[in-house]
Amino acid sequence: MAIFQYHSDILTCYPTVVGGVILAKGMTNGLAPKELQVAFVAEQQATLQRIGDTPLSQIKSLAAWRNVFRSFGVDPTQYRSAAEALLRRLTKKGDIPSINLLVDLGNLVSIRYALPVAVFDTHTLHGAVTVHFANGSERYTTLGQDEVEHPEPGEVVFSVETKLVIARRWCWRQSDQSAAKRDTTQAIITVEAHHTEGQKDVDAALNDLLTLLRTYAGGNFISGRLDASKRAISD
Repeated sequence: MAIFQYHSDILTCYPTVVGGVILAKGMTNGLAPKELQVAFVAEQQATLQRIGDTPLSQIKSLAAWRNVFRSFGVDPTQYRSAAEALLRRLTKKGDIPSINLLVDLGNLVSIRYALPVAVFDTHTLHGAVTVHFANGSERYTTLGQDEVEHPEPGEVVFSVETKLVIARRWCWRQSDQSAAKRDTTQAIITVEAHHTEGQKDVDAALNDLLTLLRTYAGGNFISGRLDASKRAISD
């Protein structure tokens, strides 16, 4: 049974997309341990040194996401990809706060490769997660809020079979229901790219995520790379 998949229409419009996916069960989340916190801070400092004065819009992976956002009608300076938003916070504020173990390790890998990494808690989700163009009837609740919104028709979203949206504008923001909390034990973890070196970077990021997960969260993992030749991963 497919657990995560790209709709064929997405692959037709974006044939170069590469997605690394991890199906994780039996993990232990909570406060990030000291060792991970130290590693996260060190990665932030290394990232700041690597970026230097380079505008984020000139980083290849982020520029590719900006182009994708524009292609489905979203202004990428108003709604930034998760990776760009995270790096913007880092370059302007100087640090990224610790949230919890799973979020921190996802953010560590995200800033390392300038790619969006999402950790979706699957405890309350029903059916496969599909990346597709919304028709506007789907339901979305912003993290930390109660109000139900509807995505714009044609917007790229992640949703499950009940039409519950767990991410809007492809990789802009997750839903309240899917956020990784301290009691999260099972999740779908994704890292995606559209730039020329995307396959290499996604493979490296996927390997780093698995190493960090095995080191700090434990559990059982099924992982794989999705693209135009393989659009789904099953458990």
